[in-house]
Amino acid sequence: MRIALDAMGGDFAPQNPIGGLKLALAELPQMERVFVVGKPEVIQQEMDRQGLSDPRIEIVAASQVVEMSDSGLDAVRRKKDSSISRAVDLIKEKKADAVVSAGHTGAAVTASLIKLRTLPGVDRPAIAAIMPSVTKFWLLIDAGANPDSEPQHLVQNAIMGSAYARHVLGRKNPQVGLMSNGTEEDKGNALCKEAGKLLRRTEGIHYMGNVEGHDLWDTPPDVVVCDGFTGNILLKTSEGIAHAIFSMMKTEIMSSARTKLGGLLARPAFKRVHTKTNADEYGGMPLLGLNGITIIAHGGASSYAMKNALRSACETISHEVNPHIEESMRKHALMHV
Repeated sequence: MRIALDAMGGDFAPQNPIGGLKLALAELPQMERVFVVGKPEVIQQEMDRQGLSDPRIEIVAASQVVEMSDSGLDAVRRKKDSSISRAVDLIKEKKADAVVSAGHTGAAVTASLIKLRTLPGVDRPAIAAIMPSVTKFWLLIDAGANPDSEPQHLVQNAIMGSAYARHVLGRKNPQVGLMSNGTEEDKGNALCKEAGKLLRRTEGIHYMGNVEGHDLWDTPPDVVVCDGFTGNILLKTSEGIAHAIFSMMKTEIMSSARTKLGGLLARPAFKRVHTKTNADEYGGMPLLGLNGITIIAHGGASSYAMKNALRSACETISHEVNPHIEESMRKHALMHV
């Protein structure tokens, strides 16, 4: 597997992308080649600092960096030699199988869409995020690629999400729910109501209707569909709540000798829950629907998270997600001629 790593993307670049690469090279032998894209002198200096030297690494020069203040489209148009643009070019040129970036999400989405295009039947790509619950993991789609979606885009998200849940999460007949403010069919905004009508008529998916926020943490469906604006707020709010809960628990546990003792006894359980709810464990989120593979990591991703983003890229390649999505979209088109 050949991976292109945007070494200049993220709040802690190139330190954490390089640190994640070091961890990944030790754990993921399936990575045959890694193209580390960015400013060569900066990359080499960081690799030397971390003691990273591996024959599988090839540094690819890119003179520009996309800043968070840049717009996604302008970043691609004005910064043609940016690290994310050059990394995506490697997929377009068939030199790499996937790109991993913790940089500007809009730039990564825009560059991937313009350079790679979408799979047949897909209008817009969507970010898929694996989320935890009491009973199982589930898939949130779209987690931020398209803030302004149309009803047919949510139908495509349901089809892509179902294909991912089936072939990556191992769900035989994945349930699909539509994020709304009530389970009744007449609840929701105009987008939800129209998308619900279309989803009820869509063959090939197991649509179960609307789901509310409190449904997501106990017995959620396998796939939860929404627009990228709603999905990104839900994703970041969930991560923030998880962090806040553990901070409050730590404060209360340290408040007395008795609670310290109880915390020590319960430490293994707390650690398991923390691992399950820690975004770093999932690393990166695939941008589904592209004629290629792009993995989006958090801007503040740690080295450990970047390692897991690289692992996610390998898993997306090995599970042949794109051919499965393409087949699902083809069947959908035939059913609705």
